[in-house]
Amino acid sequence: MKLRDAINEYKQYMIVEKNYSPRTIDSYTRDLNKFAKFINQLSIEQVEDINKDHIYLYLKDLRNHLSANSVDRHMVTLRQFYLFLKREKIVDINIMSSFDMAKKEHPLPEVLSEEEIDELISSIEIVDFITSRNRCMLELLYGTGLRVSELCSLTMNQVNIKKQLIKCIGKGNKERMIPMNQQCSILLKDYIENYRNQFKPKCQNLFLNQHGKALSRNNFYHILQTIVDKSQLQKHVTPHTLRHTFATHLLEHDADLRSIQEMLGHSDISTTTIYTHVSQNKAIEEYQKLHPRSQKGRKKR
Repeated sequence: MKLRDAINEYKQYMIVEKNYSPRTIDSYTRDLNKFAKFINQLSIEQVEDINKDHIYLYLKDLRNHLSANSVDRHMVTLRQFYLFLKREKIVDINIMSSFDMAKKEHPLPEVLSEEEIDELISSIEIVDFITSRNRCMLELLYGTGLRVSELCSLTMNQVNIKKQLIKCIGKGNKERMIPMNQQCSILLKDYIENYRNQFKPKCQNLFLNQHGKALSRNNFYHILQTIVDKSQLQKHVTPHTLRHTFATHLLEHDADLRSIQEMLGHSDISTTTIYTHVSQNKAIEEYQKLHPRSQKGRKKR
């Protein structure tokens, strides 16, 4: 089979069977088209004719002009592609199984303390429809652990104020129900009843821009940065910082790891376990700072 045809079949597989998001499909397809272009330059068209040496040359070429993280992403794409080819019996051998991902130390996520998150959110005084929207968005991100893309795509019928629940459509179009705290519910009710219509809505999205259309991720990044700059917080804060903070604070208050996994929408609990390391680090810092023997040892120095 021609490599281009195999890529098209894999694309249909991602759409129909895996139900991947358009963004994920575009990313995988873009990576594979880059791979096909390189392989075709070697005068190879049939996917069965590609061997380990060709893969090695391709990865070597990528490393000459891409970052390590970008190369890793291309490797992930190829690994998934070759799993598909082997499963569909398009190739006899999965040549990507011979290539290991480079092991990297992943930095622990940045989180805010309870005092810092309270300071950040409280810095937004609700005086109009803009500040009401902004306060609600931050309360929701910290109160539910939503991804920024999930927040921006929320529609009116996904929010149940009375039951204090949000129906979230996450990665792979997987649906999950997330509870809201009372503060979120009160603020959202006020926003929906008294402020949202002032945006002159042109769609059913919960959060709107000043043209009445759905808020984009870039819109939100800009809004968050403005809020952080106006607050007294001296930290770099991203939408994911709020998601990390949500999970870490729940864990510190003895929430079950499986429950956090469900709320975050992680398919694998190993992704969620990173927050145990954050909590452990904090516990060690608190011990060193507060334990009487540690304090005595510090004084002796």
